[in-house]
Amino acid sequence: MKATIYRRNGGPEVMALEDVPAPEPGPGEVLVRVAVSGVNPTDWKSRQGAPPAEGWQIPNQDGSGRVVAVGEGVDPGRVGERVWLWESAQRRPWGTAAEYSLVPAERAVPLDPAASYELGASLGVPFITAHLCLTAGATTPDRLEPGALDGRVVLVQGGAGAVGNAAIQLARWAGATVISTVSSPEKADLATAAGSHHVIDYHRQDVVTEIRKLAPNGVDVVVEVAVTANAAVDAAVLGLHGVVAIYAGTGDEALTVDIRPMMMLSTRWQFILMYTMPIEAKTAAIDGVQAAVAAGAVRVGDAAGLPLHHFTLEQTPAAHAAVADGAVGKVLITIDDDPALDQS
Repeated sequence: MKATIYRRNGGPEVMALEDVPAPEPGPGEVLVRVAVSGVNPTDWKSRQGAPPAEGWQIPNQDGSGRVVAVGEGVDPGRVGERVWLWESAQRRPWGTAAEYSLVPAERAVPLDPAASYELGASLGVPFITAHLCLTAGATTPDRLEPGALDGRVVLVQGGAGAVGNAAIQLARWAGATVISTVSSPEKADLATAAGSHHVIDYHRQDVVTEIRKLAPNGVDVVVEVAVTANAAVDAAVLGLHGVVAIYAGTGDEALTVDIRPMMMLSTRWQFILMYTMPIEAKTAAIDGVQAAVAAGAVRVGDAAGLPLHHFTLEQTPAAHAAVADGAVGKVLITIDDDPALDQS
């Protein structure tokens, strides 16, 4: 099979397309013929951060495709099943930037027949993370479904990003009133297309004033991409039992909040890293995302406020560079338009 592989940490140039034997599924595993691979910031950060644990690595956690073989203990009826993948490369070398990916069976989730492979490859990191953020409060539900967030106000800081887009779509589906912040009119259009009820341009408007007009009792959930920049705003708009769910940041950032005002409201500042969250929370997130997909409530593409940027497998280094450079939307690597027709 053809696979993008890197054998040392570094920039995109350390990756190369190679011909390697396709793996055989072991007990509890499935082999997936990859249709589309999704690229996330953690993919290029992992490549730059440390050498591969096994001496080599196929990058990318997310993807979609079709099961072509199963290992011992896995239902043989899964062969031929369309699936979306999550954490394919987490402590494993078989990421999705390849013609085949080998994953534990539970990390290959059935893909709704009406969903495209593009949508499937866009679900993993962004949508699971968004679900974890939206359910991180002391009084929020464990799993999203229609009506689960009725009467709640959700603030998405950075509504034009991939996680922000996912949070808008899932919160809207679950019944919340959604407010998003953005940095430009163009990004405001994206957040509106995703389904945000209200959009605030923080370069042109006073965010706290505008949010307090919309939510006099405060915000229930903040989905936060830049907490060091937004901490004062978040603290000023939180309501009783509100939660700030922080899913991004760097090692040189620090967070300071005034304790007493936050204690009086019994707020929660919750850090979210999908890879280290409890499996029960991730399982609930997958179930919630599955339900949203089945309901047709989540989408990708321009009409959904998430422009798609397409690359080929040979262009994996360029795809990683695009994400690292802040591409607005979702970066996808198309590997096979129809895996069912090509299982060689």
